[in-house]
Amino acid sequence: METIAKKHKLSGIGVVLALVAVFNMTSSVILAENSFAEQKVKNYKVKVVEVLPHDVSSYTQGLFFYDNQLYESSGQYGQSFFRMVDLGKGSTLRSFALSRHYFGEGATVLNGKLFILTWLEKVVLVHDIKTFKLLGTLSNPREGWGLTNNGKDLIMSDGSDKLYTLDPSNFMVRSSVTVTLNGRPVNQLNELEYINGEVWANVYMTDTIVIIDPVSGIVKATIDCKNLLPAALKTSKTDVLNGIAYNPANKQIYLTGKYWPKMYRIVLQ
Repeated sequence: METIAKKHKLSGIGVVLALVAVFNMTSSVILAENSFAEQKVKNYKVKVVEVLPHDVSSYTQGLFFYDNQLYESSGQYGQSFFRMVDLGKGSTLRSFALSRHYFGEGATVLNGKLFILTWLEKVVLVHDIKTFKLLGTLSNPREGWGLTNNGKDLIMSDGSDKLYTLDPSNFMVRSSVTVTLNGRPVNQLNELEYINGEVWANVYMTDTIVIIDPVSGIVKATIDCKNLLPAALKTSKTDVLNGIAYNPANKQIYLTGKYWPKMYRIVLQ
């Protein structure tokens, strides 16, 4: 009995020590997470360094460079299209229309394949970027909003506070993360661009772009784009800011919006 009692006593001490160790470990993790989360969010404004023309018929959904060439996807039922853009003129070099029952959304190119989201149709169109030939389709169970890539995976937004990392071969989710600003979820994440290891996202219906750590989901900075398009250039048709394109060839960043007459090369300040 004494042997058994001693065994139980030692087991109890072991449990206590184990709990203390777990508590200390958990506390350390929480402190580290809180310290990371409480890092001060940077707040930028944009400085325009060049004004370029933009096609006012484009309801901009996706905007990106590939091999030093600008491309753009445009939405609306019966009017959706994808085009290769002459940056200096804003005109279309080549284009193709999407089927009338598709509402085109974000787009990106990975490994020579063009991926175009559709909004509610649960279809991802896959084309050859050089020939524009349709290669096939993939299934997307969520709404399609913004799309970019990190050189290996696709990264998608669906209008919520989530970013999804996806396998480009089958569009299956590899991981997801909730985007937060000062601990609060950021909803309405729209058009995306991957820039130097970070995801830039338009917040729909606002003049704000957020810069996101794609691993933690934490917003590291915000960009105030208010009045980027002057009031004098707005019409009854002019819609919201939506379009971020980064050219790795010269490290230049361009912004535009839906039915905007201008595109802007910008720097942060």
